[in-house]
Amino acid sequence: MTRNALITGITGQDGSYLAEFLLQRAYRVHGLVRRRTAESLWRIAHLLEDRSLDGRLVLHDGDLGDGLALRAVIERAEPDEVYHLAGQSHVGLSFAAPEATIATTGLGAVRMLEAVRAHQARTQRQVRYYQAGSSEMFGGAPSPQDERSPFTPRSPYGAAKVLAHQATVIARHAYGLFASNGILFNHESPRRGDDFVTRKVARAAARIRRDPAQRLALGNLDARRDWGYAPDFVEAMWLMLQHEKPGDWVVATGVAHSVRDLLDAAFRHVGLDWRDHVDVDPQLLRPLDVEDLRGDATRARAELGWKPRKSFAEMIAEMVDREVLREAAALHAPTSER
Repeated sequence: MTRNALITGITGQDGSYLAEFLLQRAYRVHGLVRRRTAESLWRIAHLLEDRSLDGRLVLHDGDLGDGLALRAVIERAEPDEVYHLAGQSHVGLSFAAPEATIATTGLGAVRMLEAVRAHQARTQRQVRYYQAGSSEMFGGAPSPQDERSPFTPRSPYGAAKVLAHQATVIARHAYGLFASNGILFNHESPRRGDDFVTRKVARAAARIRRDPAQRLALGNLDARRDWGYAPDFVEAMWLMLQHEKPGDWVVATGVAHSVRDLLDAAFRHVGLDWRDHVDVDPQLLRPLDVEDLRGDATRARAELGWKPRKSFAEMIAEMVDREVLREAAALHAPTSER
């Protein structure tokens, strides 16, 4: 039988890779979208244009702030699996918009869980639910962090993710939902949003390769993150919902790199020394930062059989190469398209 999956946040980095992953496994994929524009749909445009999918990708309009609309989407999609990835996902922006972040990233998960619970009660069909957590929930907890590490968030985003995580645990124990949390450490790809530091650095390396006079401004260069590859991480999401029991798993590479390491990998790939092109701008420093996040995914490796495949250096090289191609395409595009 064809299984139905609903992905919230299908137009984001993770949602687009997860949609590809599930479609390759003969799922019918339903995606929740807030708005339909060429700009918002670019990550899944190739899927929408793929006639061989024969209608197995369906988009539904909805908003995480509207619980009734979410219930209606679930009734139409009749999912066997729900992957809740949507929400305000930028840590820096959460300081400027804390209420909006809590409303979408935190309370949005509560509304999704309630919609799943209502659908399951009505149909008496089990729905397996995945909640996208974040290493930012750990905040200042000692490194390496695993499933037993305390949550000490240091941003509104991290706090919102803790709310979503705990709501998922409560739904599992109080109502018997098959509800799992993936505590994912940073994961990147060429589909990363423009505002994230990995994409900023990759774009700058490609741009400065063409025009060495240009500069890149960044904030904290000493922050260390456990950066993995997004397509590897979406496989872990799927494995959690194939496991015999719901639970909570850390997904990480186990290796941390500083922003300086990121700069070195990206600029060296195009034959440049980042120290000649990068400025530190104090205005880009966060009010409260997390210095060291490094995950211990021992449990995911043992129980799910998951492991990362692409290395940090390979991932950054892929991101920079994609930006070089974009730079070249933009340079040769007609003036009206630039």
